[in-house]
Amino acid sequence: MSEKIMTLHPAGKQGVNISKAKYDVIKDAILSQLSQAGELTFTGLTDAVKAQLGDSFDGSVGWYVTTVKLDLEAQGLIERIPGHRPQMLRLTSGG
Repeated sequence: MSEKIMTLHPAGKQGVNISKAKYDVIKDAILSQLSQAGELTFTGLTDAVKAQLGDSFDGSVGWYVTTVKLDLEAQGLIERIPGHRPQMLRLTSGG
């Protein structure tokens, strides 16, 4: 049985229990894409992660990107840029 972790939510809502291995793959991809691009829309980030992982990821990349993105926001590693529609994301100084 694979190791699981409970994700956090920036608004204090209930997190999700997901595979740590899948979490780590998506986390690394999100941080890599934001590091390269500086800022990305949420859709742009999801598309970039899908392109980076190709067909190697078993599961819904979009769902995992959403879940891990919320966890990374709650940890203070990434942030939403205020006043942007659609949602824009960037690394924080801690990210």
